[in-house]
Amino acid sequence: MPRQSINDLAAFIAVAREQSFTKAAARLGVSQSALSHTITGLEKRLGLRLLSRNTRSVSPTPAGARLLDTVGPRMDEIESELAALSEFRDKPAGTIRITAGEHVAEAVLWPALAKLLPDYPDINAEVIVDYGLTDIVAERYDAGVRLGEQVAKDMIAVRIAPDMRMAVVGSPAYFEQRQKPETPHDLTGHSCINMRLPTYGGIYVWEFEKDGHELRVRVEGRLVFNNIALRVNAALEGLGLTYLPEDAVKAQIADGRLIRVLDDWCLPFSGYHLYYPSRKQPSAAFALLVSALRYRP
Repeated sequence: MPRQSINDLAAFIAVAREQSFTKAAARLGVSQSALSHTITGLEKRLGLRLLSRNTRSVSPTPAGARLLDTVGPRMDEIESELAALSEFRDKPAGTIRITAGEHVAEAVLWPALAKLLPDYPDINAEVIVDYGLTDIVAERYDAGVRLGEQVAKDMIAVRIAPDMRMAVVGSPAYFEQRQKPETPHDLTGHSCINMRLPTYGGIYVWEFEKDGHELRVRVEGRLVFNNIALRVNAALEGLGLTYLPEDAVKAQIADGRLIRVLDDWCLPFSGYHLYYPSRKQPSAAFALLVSALRYRP
């Protein structure tokens, strides 16, 4: 098969998987017009329409879906084997793509990358913050990071953090005006700082447990954010209570800028795990990252 055809197939797979010329062009590092020209040329050579296009979406035709199902996995295998060849280099090389939530990306992934990358200049990393349970195979990630109980059974899972706890906190100024809640039900009488999940768009429900009794509380308040830093800042300003991983506010609790409440309702739960397909042959670069991230009590 001519090299041009292989490149054109790779372009088609990118568009079909992203269902967007804009996203596929960004991934491939080409212009949308060039990508559209490539797909049109491939369709002309095959004499088949591979993609249905309209002003809002792109989707594979039946012929395109068959091509994606049969050729896509083979292209992935080729890329995986090419990446694995990096182990024969003097130093590991390649790009590692990981999807993870905001908290673990900042608290666990970034410290490991900051320590690893200076010693391996040929390793590149791409970390995409995503709160959804991303299909890492379909989205062509090398790995994902989620809480232990969220890891699919057909994945290899590596613990990269200890068990964790959540914390409900508010500022001293806030508690000068309000009584501290004694049970999660009391939160309905408080102004709470909520988080909107960037992936799903819904408001995160606060979860509690005590003596085997689990509670999920939908709280109300004037402020909603989609990241941790803004929720911490709002709590420090006395604008309400917020609920987030305890290590994100450990320093503020220690120096008295934030007061923790409902501590006995926030029990430990399974910590973060890195996960990746069991059938995937890890590259030398990826193996190095796994070793750097592995949690050692």
